[in-house]
Amino acid sequence: MAYWRRSSRQMQAATGQVAVAPTSPVTEKPKSRSRMMRQYDLVERVRSYNPDTNEDLLNRAYVYAMKAHGTQTRASGDPYFSHPLEVAAILTNLKLDDATIVAALLHDTIEDTEATRAEIDNMFGHEIGVLVEGLTKLKRLELVSREAKQAENLRKLLLAIADDVRVLLIKLADRLHNMRTLEFVPHASRRRIAEETLDIYAPLAGRMGMQEMREELEDLSFHTLDPEAYAVVMQRLDALADRNRNLIGEIESQLSKKMQKHGIAARVYGRRKQPFSIWTKMERKSVGFEQLSDIYGFRVVMPDVEACYRALGVVHTTWPVVPGRFKDYISTPKQNDYRSLHTTVIGPGNQRVELQIRTEEMNQIAEFGIAAHAFYKEGMGSPTERLEHESNAFAWLRHTVGILSESANPEEFLEHTKLELFHDQVFCFTPKGKLIALPRQANVIDFAYAVHTDVGNSAVGCKINGKFAPLSSELQNGDEVEVLTSVAQSAPPSAWESLAVTGKARAAIRRATRTAVRDQYAGLGRRIVDRLFARAKIEYADDKLKGALPRLARASIEDVMASVGRGELKASDVARAMYPDYKEERMVRYGAKKSLAVKLKLKSPPHPARSTSVIPVRGINSDLPVKFAPNGGAVPGDRIIGIVTPGEGITIYPIQSPALKDFEEEPERWLDVRWDIDETMPQRFPARILVHNVNEPGSLAQVATVIAEHDGNIDNISMSRRSPDFTELTIDLEVYDLKHLSAIIAQLRAKAVVAKVERVNG
Repeated sequence: MAYWRRSSRQMQAATGQVAVAPTSPVTEKPKSRSRMMRQYDLVERVRSYNPDTNEDLLNRAYVYAMKAHGTQTRASGDPYFSHPLEVAAILTNLKLDDATIVAALLHDTIEDTEATRAEIDNMFGHEIGVLVEGLTKLKRLELVSREAKQAENLRKLLLAIADDVRVLLIKLADRLHNMRTLEFVPHASRRRIAEETLDIYAPLAGRMGMQEMREELEDLSFHTLDPEAYAVVMQRLDALADRNRNLIGEIESQLSKKMQKHGIAARVYGRRKQPFSIWTKMERKSVGFEQLSDIYGFRVVMPDVEACYRALGVVHTTWPVVPGRFKDYISTPKQNDYRSLHTTVIGPGNQRVELQIRTEEMNQIAEFGIAAHAFYKEGMGSPTERLEHESNAFAWLRHTVGILSESANPEEFLEHTKLELFHDQVFCFTPKGKLIALPRQANVIDFAYAVHTDVGNSAVGCKINGKFAPLSSELQNGDEVEVLTSVAQSAPPSAWESLAVTGKARAAIRRATRTAVRDQYAGLGRRIVDRLFARAKIEYADDKLKGALPRLARASIEDVMASVGRGELKASDVARAMYPDYKEERMVRYGAKKSLAVKLKLKSPPHPARSTSVIPVRGINSDLPVKFAPNGGAVPGDRIIGIVTPGEGITIYPIQSPALKDFEEEPERWLDVRWDIDETMPQRFPARILVHNVNEPGSLAQVATVIAEHDGNIDNISMSRRSPDFTELTIDLEVYDLKHLSAIIAQLRAKAVVAKVERVNG
C-alpha cells in the first residue's frame, strides 16, 4: 500500500499528465467552525430517528463534557469541546443509540480532564462508563510502530471492539473528525496519522460495511500522503465532469423511464467514484485515467428483492451487457453484509454504465454497514447480542478475535488481520453447498483450513468442480471444492506455509509443524528413557514422573520427553528425579567396538516389545528426528550407532565411521539402534564413494551410466585433479541397502577407466 511513495515520473505515466500543484479547495487551510452545535440541536438530531430518546441524559452529558474540557483548545484554536461534539454529530448521522452518543461526548474526559471512571459510572451508568474507558485505552494505542508493538496494539483494539462494537463506531467517528482537521496537526505527526488511518481504520470501516466512512478516510489520507497525485486525479475528474455535464442526468432519466415503463418503482441516482479508489485502480491495473471505464456508477434502489431481479432483466434486455461484469451479491453476500446486484452495460452514447441494483435496506447497509442495524430499538437485547445474529461483519470480527488464542506470537496475528482487512474476496462452495469466503489468490490449502483445521492438516488432494487438481490451485468465484483427506497424514508439510495465502492457514500450518516436531522429539525421548530404565532394571511409570516434574523444571511429561529427545535433559536426570538413589553405571571403554554392545537387525523382530533397549530406525521419513552421518551416510546392512545431538535428534553413523571417536568421552549420547525396514515400501539411503578414474573424454559418462543402470541415484558429485592422468570423483549416492551399494562398486571396478573405488565412511 505504498502508492504515495511513487515518483513524479511514475505518477505522470499513470495519469498521462504532468503533475501540477494542487489547486483544490481541500488543500487550503480549513477555517475554524464559527458555531458549535447547541444542546437542543443535538437532542433534535437524535429525536429525528429515535423519538423515545432520553433527552435528560443527552443534556447532562453535553453540560458535563463542556465543563470538564473547560478552556482546553485544539490545535486549530477551537474549544476542545468542539471535537467530541463533532464526533457525536457524525454518529447521529449513523442513527446510533443514546449510550453511544453520550459516550462520544465523554470519550476524552477520562484521558484529558479530571473526570474519573467512577464519576462517569455514578452519573451516567455502568454501560456508558465501560464504553468511555474502552475508548480511553484505545486512545493510547499507536498502530504505526515496530511490527511487534503494532501487532500487540492491534490485538487490544480488536479485543476492545469485540466486547462492544459501539467502541469501534465511536473510534471511527473520532478518527474521521481528526482526519478532517489534520491540517492543524504538526507536519511531523500528519503522515504517521494518515498512514495509520489508511492501514488500519479505513480497511476496518470497510470490513464493517461502512463504505462511505471508509471512502472519506481513504481520500483524506490520500490527500495527506500524496497531495500531487490527489490534485492530478481531482483535476482530471473535474475536467471529465465538465465534458459529461448532461450525461449523468440523461442516464438517470433513461433508467427511470425504462423502469416506469415496466411498472417498477425505482429510485435512480448517479455517483462519481472517489479519487483514492480511482488512483489505486490505476496502480493495480497499470492503466491511465482515460482507460478507466467505470468512473461513474449508478444505483438503482428497489422496493424488494424480487423487483431487483426484474430490474436486472429490464437492463439486460435494453442495453448490451459487458461480459464478465455481472456479480450477484444478493444470493451470496460479502462478509461485511454487502448485498447488491452488479452489472455493467453499454448504455446511452456508447458509454459503459456500471449499475448496482438493491433494496432500500441493502442500500442502508451498503452505506452504513453495522451501524445500519437499529441499536436504539428497545427489547432487542444488547447491540453485541443483536449483531451476533444479524451481522456477518460482526461475525468476521469475532472470528478475527478468535485467532488471538491461536496465534503463537503478535506478528502472526498482525499478518492474518492485515490480510483479512485488505483482500477482496472469492466465494467457493463445499460439496454440500456451504459458502466459504476467502481472499483473492487463495488456493485449496486455504480453503481446507477455512473449512476446519483438521481438514487442512489431513488434506492430501482435491477436486475442483469435479476434476482432480493440485492443492496449490488458485480458486475462482463459484468453484466447488472437495478436499480429499487421509488419516495417515496428521500434520501438513512445512512447505505449505509458503503456499498458503490466509493468515489462518499459515498459523495452523506453523502450529501443526511445531506440534509434529515436538511429538518426534517426545517420541525419541520416551524411547531413550525406556531404554535406560530397562537397562537399569528400574520401573518407569508416568504417575511417578508426574510427581518429579518440579525437580525437572518441566510442566508436563511430554515436555520432559521432548527435552530428552532434543538432548536438553539426560535420561539419567529423569531417573534421578524419580529415584533419588539412582546411580548411573558407566562402562569402562576399551574402544568403541567393545563397549557398544549394539543389537542390529535388518527386519523388524517378531516381538518388538522384547527389544526395548534398542531403538528401531526406519529412515529420514520416520516418526523420529533422524538424520544420517554428514560425510558418507549409512545404509541398511551397515552396523549402526545413534548419536544424540542436542536440538537436532539422532545422527546415524556406521560402526566403522572414524567420526565416532569424537564422541568416546560422551557415553550418554550413544544409543543402541537397529534398522527396521519395511520391505513393501523400499526407500533410498545416503552413501558416499570415492572414484579414481582415468582423465579421458567420456570417463565421467561411463561412471554415471554404471550407477544409473544399477538403479542408483546421484545426489551430488565433485571432482578434483590429483595428477595429470587421473581425476578423483566424490559421489554422493542414494541406494537401497549395502548389497545394492556393493553391486554398484563392483561394476565400477570392472570399468577400464576406473582405477580405484572405495566407500567413504563419515
